[in-house]
Amino acid sequence: MINSNYLIFLVSLLLILAFTQHHAATSDQTNAPFVGVNIGTDVSNLLPAPDLVNFLKHQKITHIRLYDANPDILRALSGTDIHVTISVPNNQLLAIGSSNATASSWIRKNVAAFRPATRIIAVSVGDEVLTTLPSAAPLLLPALLSLHAALVDSNLHKDVVVSTPHSASIILNPFPPSQAFFNQTLETFILPLLHFLSQTNSPLMLNLYPYYVFMQNKNLVPLDNTLFKTIPASKQMVDPNTLLHYTNLLDAMIDAAYFSMKNLNVSDVVVLVTETGWPSKGDSKEPYATLSNAVTFNSNLIKHVLDRSGTPLHPETTSSVYIYELFNEDLRSPPLSEAYWGLFYGNATPAYLLRVSGVGAFLASDNANQTYCVAGDGVDLKVLQAALDWACGPGRANCSEIQPGESCFQPNNVKNHASYAFDSYYQSQGMSPGSCDFKGVAMITTTDPSRGSCIFPGRDLSNKTKQVVNTTHSSNAGDRTFRSIEISAIYDILHNYLVAIFPLLLLFVL
Repeated sequence: MINSNYLIFLVSLLLILAFTQHHAATSDQTNAPFVGVNIGTDVSNLLPAPDLVNFLKHQKITHIRLYDANPDILRALSGTDIHVTISVPNNQLLAIGSSNATASSWIRKNVAAFRPATRIIAVSVGDEVLTTLPSAAPLLLPALLSLHAALVDSNLHKDVVVSTPHSASIILNPFPPSQAFFNQTLETFILPLLHFLSQTNSPLMLNLYPYYVFMQNKNLVPLDNTLFKTIPASKQMVDPNTLLHYTNLLDAMIDAAYFSMKNLNVSDVVVLVTETGWPSKGDSKEPYATLSNAVTFNSNLIKHVLDRSGTPLHPETTSSVYIYELFNEDLRSPPLSEAYWGLFYGNATPAYLLRVSGVGAFLASDNANQTYCVAGDGVDLKVLQAALDWACGPGRANCSEIQPGESCFQPNNVKNHASYAFDSYYQSQGMSPGSCDFKGVAMITTTDPSRGSCIFPGRDLSNKTKQVVNTTHSSNAGDRTFRSIEISAIYDILHNYLVAIFPLLLLFVL
């Protein structure tokens, strides 16, 4: 017959194990792959730091990467839950790689001074140093070691990782992935770097651009495969050595990195994609830099990451990515596409609308999904009038509200009437890419242009949609939230109770 005391002990132990599993699941959610954004600053009208942070919060962006350690932005991020990767620019590499004291000062000034209020989670050291600044390659590992040592001294090494972003070109023969390997002329630098990343549990940072791979191999790489579009098995890329099927080019590039590391006997370093994206506009030599392709690539990229499907080689591991980039950097030098990688213009109006509803909170606030099309400022009035005539004529926009005596007739000018007509057409086309252009005289905005009794089509549509959403989902959502709070509270009570009595139970049984 089982001793009752022993039975109590076993039951208590099982309850503690169940609690541990519950918290492991919670931790797994915390460590889930994320989609972040890079924030470049070659923007003529970049938002002030406080406004930028409010914009990030409004768009539900949880991870950002800066190309420096801008103190104004870091200060403005204080108290938010936005995770930040800051950077050591290439021009500071010499000083940090040559002096432990300089590295310590950099960490004190740019990390320790802001944590924990500002959630700095990583330091990226330099940018594509091995390929763009090879003369500084010998300084790269010393810089990483010095910065990590400074984090250890500040007791921040468990919260902040240190790594360096590489170009995809450090990997040769990337397809099939199983035959990929690191450029052997760089191995003397890469192998020690990988050992450092392994020892410090830091990721291999890679800038991976399927766009450029496609442009250089248009006859070999299908566009649909590059854009994450669903393709039949017969059109999927197959690695002849592993028979793994690749439905998209980015997964193949990530697995090429894993195979390259495997060739150097490194198997415990994960890949973090520090840059990827697609330009929405280009010159005559960049025919695939289009609004439609940018929408498709970035929308499908977000879905792919948040689906947590991993890669064919590592389905259990999904790499987090930072989209390049948040804003169009209009001050960048040619080619034209360099100024059109952004999801938004510098004034925070969307460059285009991503199709990300239903895949998480990222870029999914009401205003992120509700945009309007209005006439631009300072445009040619003759072109504007022609666009208005087309919208109300062949475009079949509903222009009844801008007729004399109607609610949107005043002010009676071309710009006002064109804005209403443009928005009517834009909404009728489902806010689709390219439907707000009108030969360059229109622009997308998240600011509702309605005024008084003049209600623009976008607001009317938005209100109808919200009414339907609230009617069908609000009750269940509230129930789920309440149950979640109840369950969490029960776990907390149970945990506190078991922690208190477990030592007594153990003594009692023994």
